[in-house]
Amino acid sequence: MTTIEISTIADIDSAAAKLADALEASGATVVAFDGEMGAGKTTLISALCRKMGVADDMAASPTFAIINEYSGSMPRPIYHFDLYRIESIEEALDLGLDDYFYSGSPCFIEWAERIEPLLPDDTLHVAIKVNADGSRTLTMP
Repeated sequence: MTTIEISTIADIDSAAAKLADALEASGATVVAFDGEMGAGKTTLISALCRKMGVADDMAASPTFAIINEYSGSMPRPIYHFDLYRIESIEEALDLGLDDYFYSGSPCFIEWAERIEPLLPDDTLHVAIKVNADGSRTLTMP
């Protein structure tokens, strides 16, 4: 199990770099970010996108759009999903989420537990725990 500590927001870029290394080592393109509301999923994904060459002001929460597409220094687009408003697997299928997941492009998913049966077997799961002191602990299998 891999653990990454984020003591303060100043550590977010360092944590994103470690996460990018873990993602590359895993070979996975789909990453499910699990954590309670306010845990920092969007902030962490934004930092990860910056690490992958996306402009600082581009990566933001796709809460209302559900899917954001970013261009970075990678040859493929990066897809960022916020599935908080998804109410069923059928709704996710209607959006064509499974097509994105098997596109070979990086897919970063908030609230992935809502569509767990659709996730590829090699999905990298990143759990974000908010600690009592406000720090965060990331864990990956």
